[in-house]
Amino acid sequence: MTITPGKYWRMRRLADDNGRFKMLAMDQTGPIVNPIKEIRKTDKAPFADVSAVKSMLGRYLAPKASAVLVDAPYGYAPTIADIPARTGLLIGTEWATWQTLETGRKSSNVPGWDPSVIRTIGGDGVKVNLWYRADASEDVKQHQLCYLNGVKKACRENDIPFILEYLVYPFPSESQEEFLAKRIELVKGSLADKAIMDPEGVDVFKLEPPTETINVPDPDGPEASKIQARFDDMAKDLGRPWVLLSAGSTPEDFVRLLTYAYRAGANGYLAGRAIWLQPFSNFPDISKMEKELSETAPALMDQLNAMTDEMATPWTEAAPWNGKVEMAPGGETFANDYSSRLAAGF
Repeated sequence: MTITPGKYWRMRRLADDNGRFKMLAMDQTGPIVNPIKEIRKTDKAPFADVSAVKSMLGRYLAPKASAVLVDAPYGYAPTIADIPARTGLLIGTEWATWQTLETGRKSSNVPGWDPSVIRTIGGDGVKVNLWYRADASEDVKQHQLCYLNGVKKACRENDIPFILEYLVYPFPSESQEEFLAKRIELVKGSLADKAIMDPEGVDVFKLEPPTETINVPDPDGPEASKIQARFDDMAKDLGRPWVLLSAGSTPEDFVRLLTYAYRAGANGYLAGRAIWLQPFSNFPDISKMEKELSETAPALMDQLNAMTDEMATPWTEAAPWNGKVEMAPGGETFANDYSSRLAAGF
């Protein structure tokens, strides 16, 4: 398997020195911004509040991560000074910029932001949170597919890794209870959609657990084989490295979910809420939140990182690469070949 020089170098930066992804997400809208709006009783979360939270996440947790995921509007400026220079940087093209319809959600970029800007500002990878349901209306699905293909093309032209996260979601007419009752089937439906799961142009998949995210069965218990089969089935035809997201699970549940994922060949994690949601729940008591972020959350990341070291598969050994990742172009003609390919948009 060959990989272009820019993607090859930046994939190495997103992973640790042994090729495993230990990535911290702190770009979330709902889990951070919405609670702050409710507490402050404002239509828009004050930038000072959001930036204070994200700054602390970067200060106390980024040093434990191989890479961090930040958003452009609220995350980059407050956190960049506290992110270690060795730590990889993921930036999303979208952030609370989707259009909500009765039949689905349509994604769009943060105005003025695309892979070229992300590369210019120092990003090592572009992440897209693609809202997707196989039962959405055709116009919504076509919009999402067009958006996805546009980001893939821009990442290829800028020679920067593309990390694709798809998330299922409730329609406006669905209650939370109705949505949760069908979430697992919706995840399966998205995975079965060949257009949206086409690995061409994708460098890493960020995937939802294909099972319950609370009260997760013990990986060594009587229900383990059923849950493991779901993860194995999800992973078998991906054709790219993949990481697991925490989906709002508790730390204990996320450890169990990661165990299943690593047994299925996952190459690491890209998670946020399972790591920092409990400390953040102390907001607006900043001192109490900071105490937990400095004491409890880093210890949890140490636990996650230790099991990642022990169980995760390095990205260079993921199917279809199997340890044979080579940079191309290379060799004696590298300088001329690369400039020519870059000019042609690869």
